[in-house]
Amino acid sequence: MLKIEALPAFTDNYIWLLQDEAARTCAVVDPGDAAPVLAWLHAHPDWRLSTILVTHHHHDHVGGVQQLKAATGARVYGPAAENIPACDEALGDNQRIEVLGQDLRVIAVPGHTLGHIAYFHADAEQPWLLCGDTLFAAGCGRLFEGTAAQMFDSLQRLARAPDNTLIYCTHEYTQSNLRFAQAVEPNNPEIAERVREVAQWRAADRISLPTTLEIERATNPFLRSAIPAVREAAEQHCGSRLGSDVEVFATLRAWKDRF
Repeated sequence: MLKIEALPAFTDNYIWLLQDEAARTCAVVDPGDAAPVLAWLHAHPDWRLSTILVTHHHHDHVGGVQQLKAATGARVYGPAAENIPACDEALGDNQRIEVLGQDLRVIAVPGHTLGHIAYFHADAEQPWLLCGDTLFAAGCGRLFEGTAAQMFDSLQRLARAPDNTLIYCTHEYTQSNLRFAQAVEPNNPEIAERVREVAQWRAADRISLPTTLEIERATNPFLRSAIPAVREAAEQHCGSRLGSDVEVFATLRAWKDRF
């Protein structure tokens, strides 16, 4: 498996750095700021940046792309449905690319933005997912462009991955997301344990990522619309009966927006 580590950017962004240690070649995901990447490359002069992967067009994910490409000649991949600066290869759903010798499948996940994509590496021992601002630890992205139905479907697609899939999202939102998760399911012991664990990590200045799909299924309200306790909480919040799981999800998302 590649080594994957976080380069902090802005207030709470993570630029994921994928490293092939044998080839001394690396790739970055969603570099909203070129400075942390250039600083890492300066500290590792025998390494080469070959690839830039972009999940969506928001500035905090693409702001450093052009500078990094100009400095390194890295090849830029991004969603075909969005305007990504300096993009060399525009990607669509289920397309496959090879990055640092690893096969990645592109998954279209509209919702946060209409053209948002994720990158999934299916490995028998350790699969991993680069999901941008779609699935967060204990949360999901805001609906800036897409609908609740689109985001619900996108999360369901991601949730088909194996339980042990490592989830590399791009913001340190876990503690605030868990506060909402506890409001939805105050009697969920796995959420309570996760709140304690993440609080310890953050107090020690440790990041809360990656998470796993197994953890998210147990503690993320946006993957739990079919759970009776979650439905009941959503119905109590909105004061009416809800029909489909999508309606439960939409209620949760609107609740979180004002939480």
